[in-house]
Amino acid sequence: MPESKKLSQTLPRDLVAGLIVFLVALPLCLGIALASGAPLFSGLIAGIVGGIVVGSLSGSNTSVSGPAAGLTAVVASQISSLGSFEAFLLAVLFAGVVQVGLGFARAGALSAFFPSSVIKGLLAAIGVILIIKQTPYLLGYDMVPKAASHGHSNILDQIAKIFTGEIHWGALTIGGLSMAFLIVSDKIKAMKNSLVPAPLVVVLLGVAIGILFQKLGGPWVLSDGPRFMVNVPVSDGLGGFMKLLVLPDFGQWANPAIYVAGLTLAIVASLETLLNLDAVDKLDKYQRLSPPNRELWAQGAGNIACGLLGGLPVTSVVIRGSVNVNSGSCTKLSTIFHGVLLFSCVLLIPVYLNMIPLACLAAILLMTGYKLASPKLFKHMWSDGLSQFLPFICTLVAIVATDLLIGIVIGMVVSLLFILKSNLSQPVRQINEQHVSGPVRRIELANQVSFLNKASLEKALRSIPEGGAAILDARSTDYIDPDVLSFIREFKDVTAPAHDIRLSMQGFRERYQLADDVQFVDFTPREKRAELKPNDVMKILQDGNERFCTGRGLDRNVQNYAHAEKSGLQPLAVVFSGVDGRVPAELIFDLSLGELVTVRLAGNVIGPRVLGSLEYGCLVGGAKLIVIMGHRNSGMVKLALEEAIAGKSQSALSPSLTAILSEIQQSIEPGELQLLRSGDEAAKTRLADKVVHRNVKHTAEQILSQSDIIKRLVNENKVAIVGAVFNSEDGRVEMF
Repeated sequence: MPESKKLSQTLPRDLVAGLIVFLVALPLCLGIALASGAPLFSGLIAGIVGGIVVGSLSGSNTSVSGPAAGLTAVVASQISSLGSFEAFLLAVLFAGVVQVGLGFARAGALSAFFPSSVIKGLLAAIGVILIIKQTPYLLGYDMVPKAASHGHSNILDQIAKIFTGEIHWGALTIGGLSMAFLIVSDKIKAMKNSLVPAPLVVVLLGVAIGILFQKLGGPWVLSDGPRFMVNVPVSDGLGGFMKLLVLPDFGQWANPAIYVAGLTLAIVASLETLLNLDAVDKLDKYQRLSPPNRELWAQGAGNIACGLLGGLPVTSVVIRGSVNVNSGSCTKLSTIFHGVLLFSCVLLIPVYLNMIPLACLAAILLMTGYKLASPKLFKHMWSDGLSQFLPFICTLVAIVATDLLIGIVIGMVVSLLFILKSNLSQPVRQINEQHVSGPVRRIELANQVSFLNKASLEKALRSIPEGGAAILDARSTDYIDPDVLSFIREFKDVTAPAHDIRLSMQGFRERYQLADDVQFVDFTPREKRAELKPNDVMKILQDGNERFCTGRGLDRNVQNYAHAEKSGLQPLAVVFSGVDGRVPAELIFDLSLGELVTVRLAGNVIGPRVLGSLEYGCLVGGAKLIVIMGHRNSGMVKLALEEAIAGKSQSALSPSLTAILSEIQQSIEPGELQLLRSGDEAAKTRLADKVVHRNVKHTAEQILSQSDIIKRLVNENKVAIVGAVFNSEDGRVEMF
């Protein structure tokens, strides 16, 4: 992060970036003022204030403020309606006060509601506009610099001028060489990472070639004035500079139109600032987030200064910000420095600034435009689907064809339509669950359930078959519209009983005035368990394991466990497993708490305590199935194999552990020991799996031979014993 770097590391890049932004901002300030019907000097004042005042107060490290392209139509109409530029300055002053208030009221949170597709459409639109508007300057066409106008007819005119016009070969040469240098420098790593950025070289190159053409004379000469060169008003020292300032007309303070105009400017400028701020943050290679509330009151302070000094209203501007980022800036010092340069150069050396050809600046802006509207961006947005591409392309086309604010509104409307379509088509998530008690439909409500979701929720509830069961799950819901709550109450109290629908309510908060109501449970109650046969229980376990392996487990409500105890919960099966298993048997078979009795002992070895536990689970608990579950890659089985190879004389294990291993070793056939001594690891693994299966079968035989109670229950078909092996790699249980 740049904040962790020393000033000596960031200062050179910030100063160079500030210089590049200054060179780009200079003609834009003049062009925006000209397009707005305001004095040219007002654009420069706005650029100076945006750099120094707003840059100092802002919390953004990348955003650059100044006169805004998106405000030209608004500014022109307000100057015309108020009758004078001085009256308009009073409206700008009031707009600044409103923006300061919005900042302290934390209205910057609105920036979180702009879809990313609209922001990307804004960036791409700015890129397209830059390409359209700067190409004529690159070719040297005879035109006045209206670099920021967004009028529809002007855009069409600009597109026409790309294909028609009298090319000036001097300007084209400067522009072409500048473009070539920028492209090459972007491809060569050493040039790209140079402390002297390519745009600065391009400007110096343009000035040098322009001077050369002056000496050559003839058709190569770039004449002075707004057609080919930067055109800054020349002032005679500080006194002359002060004479160019215009003060607001405070005599208009009682005019209501001033406040209407100021409020309009404040709203439009604030929205444009938040959009541009978010867009520039996305370009920041350090991905820093700018505080939007602080930005609002910083912009407000800047507009107060503009109103008092005779400047156009300012906002955060994508063009300047993107140039700032692409020029390698690290901190907001580059923004402030660009403002200082504007002030110093306008005050001290306006004559030298007027030596910069517009063609080389156009080349810089064309490269910036290409990066903002690159083909990769269009391809990426298309791959994200129509819900992202259509708002993106609609925003782009609308901004290019009209203006920034109208384009953003159109993009937001298109995004909203997709959001509404998504909410209307699937506001709830429906899951068909197969419980032991029968099929259950779980209807999960979204985080926000508005009145727009009522129709789809009603459709989901009314599709429950007569006599069916459903769970209305609101555990993830933060808000439910009163109309939806009223409908849910009516369905629960009237519709569901009329159709014999058992509706359980889950996760409803106290403020909804709808308490949780458990109509049925997601476990096997006593009366249902009594109907099950051993084969039925085995099928339940197999189906549950399939759900576990495929990630489609039932959404259990473990809070209902106390309710389950009161309802007479009894185990379906007893699972006798080794100590290698780390996953609870209820998870493996996707059952509720208490539906299994789990007995664990290393190696699945039978003893009096184990038999007693199994007998209790079947005779007293009523379990219909005993599952002897071994584990693939069992550590106990591998240890038993190693001890079999070593022999008793070399064993260093305790008598208790040796007794367990000896029991497992009964499942090793004598001829297999030679295979173990061969050292073939793959063969050992295969043998270990065979021993696991044999050991499970051996344990089942011992249960029948040592427990008369279990043997009797098996003979009466009240209990069955099955072997099983759990594979920890995929979660599957093989029953045999």
